[in-house]
Amino acid sequence: MASRCWRWWGWSARPRTRLPPAGSTPSFRHHFSTQEKTPQICVVGSGPAGFYTAQHLLKQHPQAHVDIYEKQPVPFGLVRFGVAPDHPEVKNVINTFTQTAHSGRCAFWGNVEVGRDVTVPELREAYHAVVLSYGAEDHRALEIPGEELPGVCSARAFVGWYNGLPENQELEPDLSCDTAVILGQGNVALDVARILLTPPEHLERTDITKAALGVLRQSRVKTVWLVGRRGPLQVAFTIKELREMIQLPGARPILDPVDFLGLQDKIKEVPRPRKRLTELLLRTATEKPGPEEAARQASASRAWGLRFFRSPQQVLPSPDGRRAAGVRLAVTRLEGVDEATRAVPTGDMEDLPCGLVLSSIGYKSRPVDPSVPFDSKLGVIPNVEGRVMDVPGLYCSGWVKRGPTGVIATTMTDSFLTGQMLLQDLKAGLLPSGPRPGYAAIQALLSSRGLGPDAEVLGSGGSGQSLSQTGRSWMLRRWSGARARGSPGRSWWILRRCCASWATEPSPSPGPQQGRDECWEGKDWVRLSGTLHLC
Repeated sequence: MASRCWRWWGWSARPRTRLPPAGSTPSFRHHFSTQEKTPQICVVGSGPAGFYTAQHLLKQHPQAHVDIYEKQPVPFGLVRFGVAPDHPEVKNVINTFTQTAHSGRCAFWGNVEVGRDVTVPELREAYHAVVLSYGAEDHRALEIPGEELPGVCSARAFVGWYNGLPENQELEPDLSCDTAVILGQGNVALDVARILLTPPEHLERTDITKAALGVLRQSRVKTVWLVGRRGPLQVAFTIKELREMIQLPGARPILDPVDFLGLQDKIKEVPRPRKRLTELLLRTATEKPGPEEAARQASASRAWGLRFFRSPQQVLPSPDGRRAAGVRLAVTRLEGVDEATRAVPTGDMEDLPCGLVLSSIGYKSRPVDPSVPFDSKLGVIPNVEGRVMDVPGLYCSGWVKRGPTGVIATTMTDSFLTGQMLLQDLKAGLLPSGPRPGYAAIQALLSSRGLGPDAEVLGSGGSGQSLSQTGRSWMLRRWSGARARGSPGRSWWILRRCCASWATEPSPSPGPQQGRDECWEGKDWVRLSGTLHLC
């Protein structure tokens, strides 16, 4: 079996630097016992939770070594594959993670799937502590008839498709219909609606994949409905995303004023962020736009709308039964107050015709290993402040710890807390004493399973370095096409087939289209074999 493990020491075109000592939490930086002088710590998952956990450990313990394992060949998780391509400012956190990766005490090991290639007990034997930060990589099913029909997919898969996530590159969504329905009213739902309706000439300035951009250029979708079980006061999106939709070029909003009757009095007592969001919805639904906005909306060729108080009951098939043709919705009403408000059916039904159905009702985590306790109902690892229950030395952070809620800043605080608990246990002598082999042991295990290293690229990443690999050859290239096309500068390593050998090249200087041609497409590099070791 071919090898599939990578090692990536940050970005080799820049020298590795050790992170400066942190000024916060000084009590953890000193007075560790001598037997834990160089603790080996493993973090599973390289999204925000994984990197923030690693950052805290490296800052607060001057000798700790952290290995980050990731099932994808590249790091950053949902920051890379989940954030909309027209939101580059959100991805700026990658700069912080890159600084962490530059530490001489941090290593990234990609293309290693914990639970398949190596087990959690094997990691626990090799490290003083293991932190599970692998996020929520699955979506919540609708669990209604017709969900399996062609033309129905999760918003998570759709986002992965346009962001280049390897597992979603075969999605091939059919955008030949006039109407799309998104089930859900959160930020991900608005992201998907915005991508469907944004003019392609605007998207080509982002880092959306070439394949997705080509499909979107041919899209015939003109109307997108976002359906929610509850009302305007319960929407899950934020005001920033709502403003973007209201101001989207070439698109106009469709909101029914009836849905907002009596809302003016109800919003007086709600928290300020919710009040501002609802007021914007209310103005958009009920106030007559000014001349300039009225002219813009009149010339818009596309539209989006919010359907409140509707719960999906069935995906309706086309007459030949071969694909989705609509959604049957139950009309609901609200019962209860505040957080206890819930939608209950009134008994009325209505059908909403469409040719594309995207479910956006939430993400969920999966169990990673039989040895790790998992609450299937809540979709989390049972824990107390990040300590996995009944498994000493095992920790968790991020969505797999608390569920798929909050923003990146929430994950940062959560991950720092887990790191703090781990360091407390280390200081108290609750973790294994004596040296642990760390990756050396895991490398031997992977090699014994035909997954170990068989190729390395060493040096600073300059041109002229190459190493042949038997059977299949690839090219490693640092790409900065997004910078050349005018979006905020980012660069990353790209693997593409080439005719000769492993090779590192300087960054090209692409034109507007050339840069896109160099982008990750997923179909080649997902089949990569071999270990890449950049240092």
